[in-house]
Amino acid sequence: MAAYSTAPISDGVEWHLTSHPRSVGRSRKLLRGQAKVWNLSDDATETAALLLSELMTNACCHARVPADRYIAARCLLRDGTVRVEVSDSDAQLPHPRHASTGDECGRGLALVAALADAWGAHPRPGGIGKTVWFELGRL
Repeated sequence: MAAYSTAPISDGVEWHLTSHPRSVGRSRKLLRGQAKVWNLSDDATETAALLLSELMTNACCHARVPADRYIAARCLLRDGTVRVEVSDSDAQLPHPRHASTGDECGRGLALVAALADAWGAHPRPGGIGKTVWFELGRL
């Protein structure tokens, strides 16, 4: 079981998960629980869960980080928009790939770009790692 902690924040919640593939499913479950608290539509919830999966998969499987570092997943609700952020300690900013039909990976950010109203990435304050985020306004 992936370890996590929950930290309430003023307009949302933040979870700290281990850098392990099991954390991807755990983050989806946690997001779905928060979506119920916020009374989000089923469509918005499932889209957010899918896109969170993509960002968490990138952080767990592709980020080059020490094994003892946690991944932070943060969900915020502001003015009818859900913002989901995933932070890890790898400073390399992501960029969409052009996956060919035979590739087994490389489509995650293209999916995020297609389904989110906005998305982006930026270095974390303090210079350790990055945050990748998306927003959905169709709640």
